[in-house]
Amino acid sequence: MTDDRQLRARLRLHLAGGVGSVIHRRLIDAFGDATTAVAAGASNWKKVQGIGPKTAAAIAAVTDEQVDGELALTARCGAMILCDDDDAYPEALRAVHDRPPLIYVRGTLEAADAVALGVVGSRRCTHYGLEQARRFGELLGRAGFTVVSGGARGIDTAAHRGALSAGGRTLAVMGCGLAHTYPPENAELFERILADGRGALVSELPMNTSVLAGNFPTRNRIISGLSLGVLVVEAARRSGALITAREAAEQGREVFAVPGRVDSPLSQGVNALIRDGAILVQDLDDVLEHLGAVGAKMAPEEAPVGKLFVPTTALSDVEQQIMEHLAEDALGVDDLVRRTGLPSAQVVSSMTMLVLKGAVAQQPGSIFSRRSV
Repeated sequence: MTDDRQLRARLRLHLAGGVGSVIHRRLIDAFGDATTAVAAGASNWKKVQGIGPKTAAAIAAVTDEQVDGELALTARCGAMILCDDDDAYPEALRAVHDRPPLIYVRGTLEAADAVALGVVGSRRCTHYGLEQARRFGELLGRAGFTVVSGGARGIDTAAHRGALSAGGRTLAVMGCGLAHTYPPENAELFERILADGRGALVSELPMNTSVLAGNFPTRNRIISGLSLGVLVVEAARRSGALITAREAAEQGREVFAVPGRVDSPLSQGVNALIRDGAILVQDLDDVLEHLGAVGAKMAPEEAPVGKLFVPTTALSDVEQQIMEHLAEDALGVDDLVRRTGLPSAQVVSSMTMLVLKGAVAQQPGSIFSRRSV
């Protein structure tokens, strides 16, 4: 971890208006380390490219009390600060040229999070978009990927929930400081990520930074930077998800896209990505195929080919309907409710009977699949 003096100096630069990731890095490169940079004074700061009188004055104006307050608020919120020279700072993000000089983290970052895929899309989305975001969140989570998204309404939320329902890990990169919860209705989701030790909330913004529209485009480079590639599920022509896709391409990451309806304005952006060269994705294999050695390692072992088990006990109409939906893929109860249109209680009771009849097997994460013989 960065020692206390260096961390305080890093925070002094970070809290200064006008000092973004590039200027922050230039100051450290120019003076060797953060404490030396802070002590250099305004006349020397202005010798660094991009720093004029206004930015120099902003650095000088940051007080010890502000730094103390930031550290205290970080501790109260149960967060930690990782500088880009800390061992625990994500290695993939460290390789990004405009990486955040420091990130705030609530929750846990693990070595396994290096195998991550970003899943993004529009806040305003269709039922199809939500279904596919959750589906791919589950597929990736079950395969061992960490799902990275932005914690926002719509596609992001569905992707996070899918990863959790499959027993996987997920990282939510926030567009505000971690002292805030946005959107407020996702408080339960965020607490679930933290309480279960299943991931983290991440932000580059000072703890008390409120929700501003301009924060979201810049955080997108962190989503792609943490990931091996980015999957766009649903996006209109002006969606922020397209910014994430562009960042991913510039960072040398793969860009994947789930095709949408050709007559839906909410799919025009994602379909344009495919037209312009993004990898069309219909299932997990389409992702794994383009991730080289990592994809080969993460591919599930092929099960022996066998005939589907045919129960000797007669099935009800509802049970038969559920079996048809399970013919090609393992599904959770929520997916079955959406696909069948049946009440949740009826699906749950029918799944119990199908398990008892030996027609269906229950997998970890309350996922069900048809049994083979």
